[in-house]
Amino acid sequence: MYRSIEDFIRDWQIESEGTQKVLSAITENTAQEKIHPNVRSLARLAWHLTQTITEMGKRAGLFAEDELEHAEVPDSCEDLLTLYIKYCNLLAKAVRSKWTDSVLLDQVEMYGELWEKGKFLRVLLAHQTHHRGQMTVIMRMLGLRVLGSYGPSKEEWAEFGMIAPA
Repeated sequence: MYRSIEDFIRDWQIESEGTQKVLSAITENTAQEKIHPNVRSLARLAWHLTQTITEMGKRAGLFAEDELEHAEVPDSCEDLLTLYIKYCNLLAKAVRSKWTDSVLLDQVEMYGELWEKGKFLRVLLAHQTHHRGQMTVIMRMLGLRVLGSYGPSKEEWAEFGMIAPA
């Protein structure tokens, strides 16, 4: 749970930049490809991450409206990335302008439960990280280059002239 707005903003920036790297590596040829009937496509996962920002942001009182609630998945990877960046920035701006450290223990209704605002921020970040991890596995299965998030990927180890740990 976050107890400081600035701690969240710093983590949000780092994590959203990691997600931007992943979204930037998706190709138009692979964006809609499904590796299994029960697994979302990369484009659908990217859009889910973007829509969650506005959906949860509205529930938490950061946005007046959920602008993306009924929006369809954008047609291009570039549009997906642009919208993801836009709403990441809007969320950070809303958190900074509407909340202070002293309200992070205040509760908001989320999915039939009461969550502290600091918990909401943590869950939003963890949700993004969870789906970004799914995306990297799908990317690997589709033959796309995977970029490391918390350390080098297999490809990056090779670029360093090293063998990736088993």
